[in-house]
Amino acid sequence: MMNTPGFSFRITARRGRARTGVLSTPHGDILTPAFMPVGTQGTVKGMTVGELEAPPLDARIILGNTYHLYLRPGLEVIAAHGGLHGFSGWPRAILTDSGGFQVFSLATLNQIDRDGVTFRSHIDGSQHRLTPERSMEIQGVLASDIAMAFDQCPPGEAGAAEHEEAMERTTRWAERCLRVRRPEGQALFGIVQGGPDAARRRRHMAEIVGLGGFDGHALGGFSVGEPLPLMYALLDELAAELPEERPRYLMGVGTPDDLRRAALAGIDLFDCVMPTRNARNGSLFTSGGTVVISHARHRSDTGPVDPECPCETCRTVSRAYMRHLFMAREILYSRLATLHNLTFYARTMSALRAEVSGIEASA
Repeated sequence: MMNTPGFSFRITARRGRARTGVLSTPHGDILTPAFMPVGTQGTVKGMTVGELEAPPLDARIILGNTYHLYLRPGLEVIAAHGGLHGFSGWPRAILTDSGGFQVFSLATLNQIDRDGVTFRSHIDGSQHRLTPERSMEIQGVLASDIAMAFDQCPPGEAGAAEHEEAMERTTRWAERCLRVRRPEGQALFGIVQGGPDAARRRRHMAEIVGLGGFDGHALGGFSVGEPLPLMYALLDELAAELPEERPRYLMGVGTPDDLRRAALAGIDLFDCVMPTRNARNGSLFTSGGTVVISHARHRSDTGPVDPECPCETCRTVSRAYMRHLFMAREILYSRLATLHNLTFYARTMSALRAEVSGIEASA
């Protein structure tokens, strides 16, 4: 059992360092390894709840963004609906990030100190204050199933001193997050920083895990500019050192190949804007490689985006039609493309689970 009542994590199969499992939450079970579609503004862009729930996509958990939902529509609106589930109509599990990455990525709009961050809204320039306690309060109003501890994510080009400072702050802020009373049934994950240095990562992992109160643990600060071979090497070395009995989450990563490499290293949960953002920008993931739908060779192609994909897009329309919609800037293109890319990610995860379990993957 995890620390929070109503949550549990059970490992069902292993293959090397990889494992499959069932993460149980108050809003349903999640089969791991799992990819979480990103719903930054309380919506996975272009998708309805029914489309996300329906096979073959069958999303069991989505991610919401604390920073963006706090600024718009505001906590009073979401509180009036009883939380993000009621506001968005999403009946399954939700994980909310702490807002830390968004605040720190907008470096020209913030001022960091020992206690927290003062920042200006990217929407209207209004000034706000975010501390570990305030982040937890916001996530409490959102009433997510899984909240994330407030952390400092340094930029990819940060030096050793900046990483050390971020680690020290993240540990101190994690302690403060653990002391905040959460809504009944809300789990809390801690975040490990440390940049591209294995020794720093391992040291910070010991600090975060040593706090003892987290229901799961995340690796943050990856895919911020470091070479892919270095990220893979760090994951191979460190992922399996996170506590065996708790879910492991790799934040903000990445391509289907990244997910496969990380899952085989022992990671259980993933999120990334790539499938939805790439879809809107004309890049589609397929079993034969990435398709750039704007290329002229697709103008008269009567075949599906991916003949091996069972999604509605691939069952009903051609590449030529998709290219037409994209070139005409029709809204329908984004919906169909997003559905396809998210289905591709979901099937990638299903195939990984089948591979680890030694069973045949479903279609």
